Amino acid sequence: MKRVAKPVFFIVALLILVLTFTATFGVKTQNGDNTNTYIKGVSDIRWGIDINGGVEATFSPATTTKATNAQIDSAKSIIEVRLTSSHITDYELYTDYNNDRIIVRFPWKNDEKNFDPETAIQELSATALLTFRQGDSYTTETTGSDGETVYKTPKDETAKNIILQGSDVKQAKAEMTQSQSTGATQYVVSLELSDSGTKKFAAATKTYLNKVISIWMDDVRISNPTVNAVITDGKAEIEGSFTAAEASALANKINAGALPFKLTTKSFNTISPQLGADSLQAMLIAGIIAFALISVFMLVIFRLPGLIAIFSLLGQIALSFAAVSGYFNFINSFTLTLPGIAGIILSIGMGVDANIITACRIKEEIWTGKTLDGAIQRGDDNSFWAIFDGNITVIIVALILMGVFGPSNILSFWFGPSTTGSIYSFGYTLLIGIVGNFVFGVTATRLMTKSISGFKFARSKWLYGGARK
Repeated sequence: MKRVAKPVFFIVALLILVLTFTATFGVKTQNGDNTNTYIKGVSDIRWGIDINGGVEATFSPATTTKATNAQIDSAKSIIEVRLTSSHITDYELYTDYNNDRIIVRFPWKNDEKNFDPETAIQELSATALLTFRQGDSYTTETTGSDGETVYKTPKDETAKNIILQGSDVKQAKAEMTQSQSTGATQYVVSLELSDSGTKKFAAATKTYLNKVISIWMDDVRISNPTVNAVITDGKAEIEGSFTAAEASALANKINAGALPFKLTTKSFNTISPQLGADSLQAMLIAGIIAFALISVFMLVIFRLPGLIAIFSLLGQIALSFAAVSGYFNFINSFTLTLPGIAGIILSIGMGVDANIITACRIKEEIWTGKTLDGAIQRGDDNSFWAIFDGNITVIIVALILMGVFGPSNILSFWFGPSTTGSIYSFGYTLLIGIVGNFVFGVTATRLMTKSISGFKFARSKWLYGGARK
């Protein structure tokens, strides 16, 4: 067996404990009445409608003329963009074309105090005004929940000179093209303008050639491309080293801003939670008790590998909550529902199983007469593929659930939109938990086992399931 340095056990264990503490409590400072959050913890999780309740609202166009189905779909797209941009995945969204209505349900914020539904829906029902403006001057610069910089409120010439509005854009879509300068494949956002938009844009691209024309959604800048050529045919491309997801997201935002009417709120009401805060507290206590019992079981049955398993399970649980709360800048925060909690529990069960399989294999090798190092190496090798096969199938299922019931809503016409947020939440937490199982239940467990076995006090085979001498 290739030895692992002795300090590795303590380094990995300390990193797991730090992750567990910060993912649970976050890192915050208090300045008077203001709280500065540097790292989000469990208290920053936005709970789903089934746990914390939420709001139901009905929107209609503020016009006496009957809206077309395309216009209703555009309004629905705006609401969906605003929900997903706030990382709200537990929502229900319906359209009633006959009565020109859009019905939406979404959960309260995690720090909601007033529980006023009218205030909660203002962000969704406000008209999304898409504008193309001269330059890219802005007033304020903040950091979004995803860690990216957000530029807000145009100023100077950017505030004064509006070149195009959302109604001038027929369609925006993400495409893959070949760069004329480098020949490399790249993702772009292609625009198709209306007749009036074509004329305005032709004049603007001539005036602002080699200058910036920025794109704004309400008062937030969503792109600032430079004009590379005079465009007279009403068809343009926005380049910017996009990934496929980034190009698609920008196209969706531009499409969502092309709304020809304002939305008004016809009705709204509060949705009561199925569980509530008391039940959430009971689940927390039950979870702590369950983890304590599992820890005792692992220690009694598997001894030293059981102790190592406790560390790895702590890391897996911490990673699951960190991926939901917005702990990592590169992973958006997430709405946690009851099925989402079930996904975490199921993945923890898979983590316990992975550690038991490894510990049992090591024990079996010891009883066949192998040396301690040989038993650990053979136990790790023999257990890996059993763990891999079981976990990879669960990952495939989780990805299918997220693809079908996620923002793409591939089969929502069949199962109905009410199932989308709940099932997507289950798939997401299950996927993160299984990834955590590979990181901690496989990699970290093996590193810590090989590291601690180098110490003299940990060389007894009895500590790994062998006979006491």
